[in-house]
Amino acid sequence: MSNRVLSRVVLGLAVAAGLLGSGAAGAVTSPILVVEVDSGKVVYAQGATDPWFPASITKLMTVYVALDMVRQGKVTLDTLITISPAAAAEPPSKMGFRPGTQLTLDNALKIIMVKSANDVAWAIGENLGGSVEGFAAMMNEASARIGMRESRWTNPNGLPDARQWTSARDMAVLGRALIRDFPDNRALFSISAIQFGKSIMANHNGLLGRYAGADGMKTGFICSGGFNVVASATRNGRRLITVVMGQPSARERDLKASDLFDHGFSQSAGWTAQTLDALPTSAISEPPDLRPYICDKRKPMPIDEGPGPIASQAGSENASILAAAAPVGSALAFATLNNGSMKGRALPPRAPLQPILVWIGRDPAEGAIALNEQAEAEKAERAAKLAEIRKTKIEAANAKREAAKLAKSEAKEKSDAKGKGDAKSRAGGKGAVPATASAYAPVETTPVIAGAAKASKSSKADVGKKPAAKAATKPAHASPEKPATKSVAKPAKSAAKTSSNKTSTAKSAED
Repeated sequence: MSNRVLSRVVLGLAVAAGLLGSGAAGAVTSPILVVEVDSGKVVYAQGATDPWFPASITKLMTVYVALDMVRQGKVTLDTLITISPAAAAEPPSKMGFRPGTQLTLDNALKIIMVKSANDVAWAIGENLGGSVEGFAAMMNEASARIGMRESRWTNPNGLPDARQWTSARDMAVLGRALIRDFPDNRALFSISAIQFGKSIMANHNGLLGRYAGADGMKTGFICSGGFNVVASATRNGRRLITVVMGQPSARERDLKASDLFDHGFSQSAGWTAQTLDALPTSAISEPPDLRPYICDKRKPMPIDEGPGPIASQAGSENASILAAAAPVGSALAFATLNNGSMKGRALPPRAPLQPILVWIGRDPAEGAIALNEQAEAEKAERAAKLAEIRKTKIEAANAKREAAKLAKSEAKEKSDAKGKGDAKSRAGGKGAVPATASAYAPVETTPVIAGAAKASKSSKADVGKKPAAKAATKPAHASPEKPATKSVAKPAKSAAKTSSNKTSTAKSAED
């Protein structure tokens, strides 16, 4: 066995072990169900009552509650729905309406069926139920009333919530109730696209316009539940609902649904077939979490948007192993349970879209005015942001220039101060102390003119000779050839000799 095959087997065992429910008799498989709309008889079922995270197929329940309120006269399709800040903050898929935006319930329902807008679905819940919690209570009451057994609801848009789950059986019950109870609104589930302003948004349901006879209903995707769909199709007057859940991509979900329709239309339910009400209760107590297998962090995030989207194939091997663990019944050992045969397959190209116009406000004219106002407001906001950015840049540039000027000025002042200090040192200016000055000597020394006094101190032989001392008090007559200052360097003996000669001359004159 090669390493690749061995790794797949080990991975498959790990997936199967990770998806065992509490008290489950075996490995959990992806729920699959095919049922006749008119009779409620089951053509094929696999894990049909297992709990599962619904994702955006939740919006079918939201539509049922809203249409039921219209039927009871509590609201009308013209009732205005207001987008709250909480609704506007919901994550995509969304329309991105601003808080305070209003639109009719009719347009809101079309938008959530085609665009699957989470912000609009949240706003429907808030406006019709008084709060999201109040609307969830209405959803739970309605689902119990029409025979849904495994469903529990906490929000109107299907965004991840560990407390919110349903089953393939319950979604088939809901699909039949929508078709049966609101025949005038059946077109709501088969809109191929909507046009809002200049934008055209295609239905997420990849079967519409690609599978002959497909006429509804809704898709959904979250990482924990995989790719789900509740689809309806009609052929030769016979209408089927197919539910497929937990698929690794939108492409595989659509292909499996189309194969299930082919199988269903080729089979007759027969008088012995089970009904939805007769399907046994699941042994699984809570939904499995497929996040580690559907949303591989090493791959791009799968998406569920546009006509026939082909999402990331992350987790396809896991899904094939899960499907292979299902009990093979009748002729369903075909592509529906074999992901390997999905490779290279694709549904036909989609038929041209036929967009339905939707708007905000009470009517298209009011909507156009509101859109223009919003466009102008957005333009003004962008201009204000750009102006603020330019102002910030200019202020930053000015601050930088001022800082550079200040730094240059300070550097110049330091340079000038240093230059003045050096000049004073070189000039020996007033108050400047030479480096060689001593604290015990005067700064300026007076030149010694009569060096005899020093000589008399330095020579012991001349101490006590009065003529020499007397001569020392008289100014010395400098020779023209020799500067007077050099007499300091002459020995004291020379001075004494000169003085002695003068004395002798004087004595001779007296004689």
